[in-house]
Amino acid sequence: MNGTAHVAIGAATGFIVANTFQAPPSTTLLLVGLGGVSGLIPDLDIDGSLRGKITISHEAIRTVAQLIGALMIAYSFYEGGVREKWFGIGIGLALMVVSSMIKQKHMLTITGVGVLVGGVSLQELWLLLLGIYILIASFVSHRSYTHSLLGVIFFGIIASKLEASLGIDGVFYSCLAGYISHLIADLKILPFNKRGIKLFLPVSKKEI
Repeated sequence: MNGTAHVAIGAATGFIVANTFQAPPSTTLLLVGLGGVSGLIPDLDIDGSLRGKITISHEAIRTVAQLIGALMIAYSFYEGGVREKWFGIGIGLALMVVSSMIKQKHMLTITGVGVLVGGVSLQELWLLLLGIYILIASFVSHRSYTHSLLGVIFFGIIASKLEASLGIDGVFYSCLAGYISHLIADLKILPFNKRGIKLFLPVSKKEI
């Protein structure tokens, strides 16, 4: 199933939750949006279709990092003592070398680190946990752990912390229902799916 369908189903679950909680229009819009986004989250794995859409081009990051490295080398060459000069040049060269190895597949990991750091600096536990989720997703294969019960539980914790932070009833259920809707839509028993999901990882690798 494609991303548009997952968003539509997730948004529908958010709408159902909003009606259940008799939410006002503004809250309904929020819950529908959260359901739609949560319906995409499981595809935040290394081969998922969502990976390239939420990350910026690795070429842009690589260019910026190499420019920073070059400027650091130039600055260190003209400023500071001998020790500071060579230290700065070394860091600049290392930055240029490391940045030259950055590929698009690394951008999801970099995004995860950025979200995690944002969660720490803003002191938002849900954002920190989301960063950890994205980091894990950047290393696991498609339709594996993000499509398992472990993924559901982890995302459920993120959703509960988000609801506590926002103080809006229905956020947890909208996010969780949207996430679960993605897994249901990817089940092998459905006629339009050639592959299934490994729901019981790591206990079983059988696709269902």
